[in-house]
Amino acid sequence: MSVLTLVRHGQASYMEADYDKLSVLGEEQARKLGHYWSRHRITFDRVIHGPAKRHKRTMEIAAEVVRSAGLPWPEAEEVPDLDEFDAFTVMRIMVPRLVKENTAIAELNQKFEDAGRSSEAGWHLQKLFEGVTRLWSSNEFETPETETWAQFRHRVGSAISRLRATTARSSRVVAFTSGGPIAATMGYALNLNPVQTIEFVWLSRNASYSQFLFSGERFSVHAFNAIPHLDDLSLFTYR
Repeated sequence: MSVLTLVRHGQASYMEADYDKLSVLGEEQARKLGHYWSRHRITFDRVIHGPAKRHKRTMEIAAEVVRSAGLPWPEAEEVPDLDEFDAFTVMRIMVPRLVKENTAIAELNQKFEDAGRSSEAGWHLQKLFEGVTRLWSSNEFETPETETWAQFRHRVGSAISRLRATTARSSRVVAFTSGGPIAATMGYALNLNPVQTIEFVWLSRNASYSQFLFSGERFSVHAFNAIPHLDDLSLFTYR
């Protein structure tokens, strides 16, 4: 039986010009993960990361800690198909349409606009984002400028299938990615519909890990959203 550990990146720079850069807190979250693995002598046979800067940097920080403890860390492989869905394009395309057609989305958008630069703006943006992407995941709206939810889920599923097919038996694999690919993998393992699946995106904490067991045709959930390495409430973040 092999084990696949999917790690969500550390906190990125939410609502900043360069979202893809880890925040100072995000770097500390990644460091804590590395210390946890080192303390428990957890090693991996294969290391993978998605193409985003936040994926690679989370991996690099954890790797530095593990290696400094004298433990092995394989050369990392980049897998583009483990990238997040293009949330910014989905929002740019769908919000203007939905505010005219959907009362709930219009209300959420108005609350976000009214919040301006206040401390509540991030919370209202998150609620708007959740509402829009739920509708996007239902495949009721075409988004020709970017991939559909079905295409995204197929992309991630194909990446996981290739990983399984090219991994030796009884291996431990870790992949650094985002909440969307983790949610898609949970949906695949549990045979969930799109609306059920996308709910896992909002539950996934920064620098948390989820684990899956696989052997032959078997692929099952072992853990979701684990954060034993984050030992202080100040380290608990979702965005």
